[in-house]
Amino acid sequence: MKKIAIVLLFTSFLIPAMAQSPINLGLKGGYSNSKLVTDMNAINEGSVDNYHVGAFARVTLGRIYIQPEAYYSSKGGTLEDMTNSLPEAVNSFDLKTIDVPVLFGINVVDKGVLKVRANAGPLFSFFTDKKLNGNSFNDDTIKDNYFGWQYGVGADFMFLTLDVRMENSSGDLYSGPYIDSDVRSKSVVVSLGIKLL
Repeated sequence: MKKIAIVLLFTSFLIPAMAQSPINLGLKGGYSNSKLVTDMNAINEGSVDNYHVGAFARVTLGRIYIQPEAYYSSKGGTLEDMTNSLPEAVNSFDLKTIDVPVLFGINVVDKGVLKVRANAGPLFSFFTDKKLNGNSFNDDTIKDNYFGWQYGVGADFMFLTLDVRMENSSGDLYSGPYIDSDVRSKSVVVSLGIKLL
């Protein structure tokens, strides 16, 4: 009984301290739905469900904050040629990346232990593994990194964080023959995090 009382007492002091600290560090992970998109009408774009895990830091300056993150992410998709003009009708992509977004945000609602946030910022993404199934693409036709953007909303409750974001690459990921069109990455990212500091 004494141990439980000590833990509850410690937690009652820790949570307000975490809520008031201008610097937070934590771990996060979650679900993502991603696909590759082109501007070609004859290509059918398919999405895949994946995951991400990593860490974040947040520096709060009044109502605004800066939040750099780094996480390992699985993404990809399918591109299906509806005209069969490509060497293989369906090409699937299983891509692994290290993603480094730097988000700038504002606390829209700040009620002590509950915060509702909006944020946006640049994303730097580096491929660590590229598995492609299809004759139109191979490892050499997908670039090694790309620049993009993330934007979305989030909420904090005590030491827990929840984020829902859109992610778009800003440059062409494809550098090979057969397709005279930009190929870009697009994702919906949902993550749950815990503040350790």
